[in-house]
Amino acid sequence: MEQIRVTLANGIELDCVDVGPRDAPALIFLHGFPESHRTWRHQIAHFSDRFRCIAPDQRGYRGSSKPEGVDNYTPDKLVADIFLLAAALGVENFTIVGHDWGGAIAWGVARAGEDTGKVTRAIVANAPHYAVFQKLLYTSPVQRGASQYMRGFSDPANDAVVREHGLYGILAQEIRWDAPDKMEPEERAKLLEDWQDRDAAFAMLNWYRASPVDIPTMDAPFEVPGDWSPPPFPPLTIPTLVIWAQDDLALPPENTDGLGEHVKDLTLVEVPDCGHFVPWEAPDAVNAAMEEFLARTA
Repeated sequence: MEQIRVTLANGIELDCVDVGPRDAPALIFLHGFPESHRTWRHQIAHFSDRFRCIAPDQRGYRGSSKPEGVDNYTPDKLVADIFLLAAALGVENFTIVGHDWGGAIAWGVARAGEDTGKVTRAIVANAPHYAVFQKLLYTSPVQRGASQYMRGFSDPANDAVVREHGLYGILAQEIRWDAPDKMEPEERAKLLEDWQDRDAAFAMLNWYRASPVDIPTMDAPFEVPGDWSPPPFPPLTIPTLVIWAQDDLALPPENTDGLGEHVKDLTLVEVPDCGHFVPWEAPDAVNAAMEEFLARTA
């Protein structure tokens, strides 16, 4: 997929796919860690005849801008990038689509954009709502255990591993939910090449280091701290599709329990026999769920 270079009003430059009819409804696709815009290759191919499909390599990834410092990767800045991208491309309103970290940003974009009419719908794949996720990190041994890698990603003591081996070094050390056998060999080869960029590796890890999410150690009590309460955000009201692969080892299905408390107009589609990277592990199921949702909520 050919990319263009888009300069945002804040000076950040994003490499971006922008295909499909310019007067069609816009879908903005946000990839997660540790991938790129190509997370959504099957969906862009499927929908770009009827939708304007926009998919950036987000801040810190591949050739896009990599400002130095953890503070440049806080969620508010990552959310703001998406609105500035839409403005730079002349997009008045859009459906936000996100997976993994891109889904976390999509939740923020949806909340920030629903009242202004900038964001009309949200589609989130295997990315938990913050309030649900944080509570599980306090109370669920399964989710807390699955998320200990985030502590490793945030620990500067691991920087030497990244400097020596690139991003793959810390991935091999910290996670066990990779699925190389499920990815096309040429896609895998390109990812491995991308992960050798040391500047990008540290920028990608800064997403974790700037995150407000609290991941307790496994020996901390499994209870909600007395000083914690869910963020005081009102429930999301725009139509929202949540797609959840049921065999996700990093984000198990318990993340969808109670989601209706935070999303008023919720459609939940569960994808069986599929791991974390559902957009390309089960593209037909994702495309079908999106197709039905987009038609029903048009």
